[in-house]
Amino acid sequence: MPFLPSLPDPAHLMDLYARFPHNVRPLMDYTDGLLRSEGELSVGERELIATYVSALNACTFCAGAHRAYAEVFGIDGALIDALIADLETAPVSDKLRPVLAYAAKLNTLPSKLVERDAQAVYDAGWSEAALYEAVQVCALFNMMNRIIEGTGVNFDYAQAPDGHPASGSTPEDQSASYSRFGAMIEAMAKG
Repeated sequence: MPFLPSLPDPAHLMDLYARFPHNVRPLMDYTDGLLRSEGELSVGERELIATYVSALNACTFCAGAHRAYAEVFGIDGALIDALIADLETAPVSDKLRPVLAYAAKLNTLPSKLVERDAQAVYDAGWSEAALYEAVQVCALFNMMNRIIEGTGVNFDYAQAPDGHPASGSTPEDQSASYSRFGAMIEAMAKG
C-alpha cells in the first residue's frame, strides 16, 4: 500500500511524479544523459547496474523497470537472474565482474571501498570514466530506490510484464525514454 494517501493502489512512479512534478524533468534529463548517452559502459551495462543495485536494495519497482530496459539493450534475462542470485557464480564476463563488484560494495559498504577495488576495475581494462559512470548509476539508483520505497510505490512489473513501456520496443525506441517521460509529466502538470 502506498504511504502517500493521494496515490492509487498499486502506485506507479508516474502516479507519484504526476502528483509531485516539481524537479521531475531535470531528474529525467540527467537520467537520460547518464543511462542513454555514449559512454565507456554500454547502455545495456548501465541498465544492468541499475537493475542490480535496485535488486540489492530490494526495490521491486526499479529492479523490474530497469530489467526491462536492460533486456531491450541486449542483456540476457537469465544473466540478470544469475547475477541477482550470486555475483560470484553468475556468468558475467571477467571484464564486467569487477565493475559489478564495485557497485555492490559502493551500494552496501561505501566507506569500505579501497584502492584495490578501483584497481580491479582498471585491471579488467576499464577507464576512470567507466568507473565514474558505474558510480553515478549506483548513486542515482540508491536515490531512486529510496524515493520509490519511501513513498510506497508498489507497482510490480513481474505482475504486469507487458505493461512496461519498453515491452516489444527497440533500443532506438528507448533512446531518450527518460527525457520523454519527464516531458510527459511536465505537460500533465501544466495541463
